[in-house]
Amino acid sequence: MMRLTGTALRVTVFIGENDVWHHKPLYTEIVHRAHRAGLAGASVFRGIEGFGASSLIHTSRLLSLSEDLPVAIVIVDTEERVRAFLPELDVLVGEGLVILDHCEVIRYVGRGQDA
Repeated sequence: MMRLTGTALRVTVFIGENDVWHHKPLYTEIVHRAHRAGLAGASVFRGIEGFGASSLIHTSRLLSLSEDLPVAIVIVDTEERVRAFLPELDVLVGEGLVILDHCEVIRYVGRGQDA
């Protein structure tokens, strides 16, 4: 059982929903690599509208032609473990944004674990 409390580092990766890595969604590859690396956790969030470096607005509105919605992958762990994972992101993320920020973990408990 992994314990994570106190100071941590959060990495957030912003990519497009249609970005792929070897014919599968890039966000899936990032999550699976984070899991294999033993990181504390990763979550994928699908945006409803946004734009990035290309300045193209992507939206989920019904009449829009865009389906490449923004996706954010959020990973939180100790600074050492997150920084060790950054070279993986450097290989995977060709277009997008990767940000780091310090955070404080108050509670990290899995299902069926005692508090």
